[in-house]
Order: sequence, then structure tokens, then C-alpha cells
Amino acid sequence: MSVPIDHFLDITSDVCPITFVRTKLLIEKMKSGEVLEVRLTKGEPLENVPRSVSEEGHEVLSLEPDGNSSGHPSVYVLRLRKA
Repeated sequence: MSVPIDHFLDITSDVCPITFVRTKLLIEKMKSGEVLEVRLTKGEPLENVPRSVSEEGHEVLSLEPDGNSSGHPSVYVLRLRKA
């Protein structure tokens, strides 16, 4: 099942805490029910951004390795729906 993406954010070149700050700022501009796709790297962003999004009350739809990464992925794709 493919979910239409309303917004896209690439935070792969950012470091914590800016990764969540940028994500939160975009979520604040979105309408309730809209879907955001975020590209992020493993490590702190992968651990902190999905957890923080959930703590804010938004729905994490999926968190998967980027299909364009081969071998051991370092980039992940987070899809979330604004509450």
C-alpha cells in the first residue's frame, strides 16, 4: 500500500538536534492528516527523530532503509502523518 506524500525533507547532512528541529518546523506548517517523508542517517537522527515525532503525538507510518542504498544502508526513510 503506497501512501501519497505531501511533503519531503532531507536531513541527511544535518546533525542532532537540528535534525528534529527542522522536522518539527516543517510539521508545524503542515495540515492535520498530511504525510511527510524524511530522509535521515543512522545514528542519533535515526534514534531520536522517530521517537520525538511519536512523543509529539504524530503517527510514524514507516521507517525503512532507503531503497537506493546498497549493502548496509546509512540512509533511512521515515514516513509520518501529522496528528
